[in-house]
Amino acid sequence: MKVGVFSTKSYDRTFLEAANVDDQHDLVFFEPRLTMETSVLATGLPAICAFVNDQLDAKTLSAIAQTGVRLIALRSAGFNHVDLAAARDLEFTLLRVPAYSPFSVAEHAVALILSLNRKIHRAYNRVRENNFALEGLLGFDLHGRTVGIVGTGKIGALTAKILHGFGCRLTGYDVSQNPDCLGMGMEYLSLPEL
Repeated sequence: MKVGVFSTKSYDRTFLEAANVDDQHDLVFFEPRLTMETSVLATGLPAICAFVNDQLDAKTLSAIAQTGVRLIALRSAGFNHVDLAAARDLEFTLLRVPAYSPFSVAEHAVALILSLNRKIHRAYNRVRENNFALEGLLGFDLHGRTVGIVGTGKIGALTAKILHGFGCRLTGYDVSQNPDCLGMGMEYLSLPEL
């Protein structure tokens, strides 16, 4: 099947070509994001692959339907950028990524916490300038600190588990309490309290 891939970056091309190693699909890569103005690029394509910044409102969907598109594959788990009612009315087949790795998101969140706490960004720049002074670079131990996590689903619970490993006191907010988080000693609070 010929598939137009919108909002293409070099890494998209690399991974999609590797996944299409048996050449089952004819991938046509477009750097511009899909909008009403760029919808003409989809002419003659039965399928497109869109990302979160592509504009899949009723006008754009109607325009790509007129070019022959019948299938939209999203490179995202979220679909809030798609007018679902218009997609249904136009009889599109709509696919999305079922989920991202919750481990990678949780680990990245903790990496950002550590980077900010230990001022790694500032230290990196200083070292590049041959400045090895510690002034303004001291962080603090996370051990014994209280952390607050908003949302304790898969990602929030994994983030809690990592921070629990650092010896942090866990507090959280969610509409329903996660038994795994409770098992780590998380104290659930109202959102304003958190």
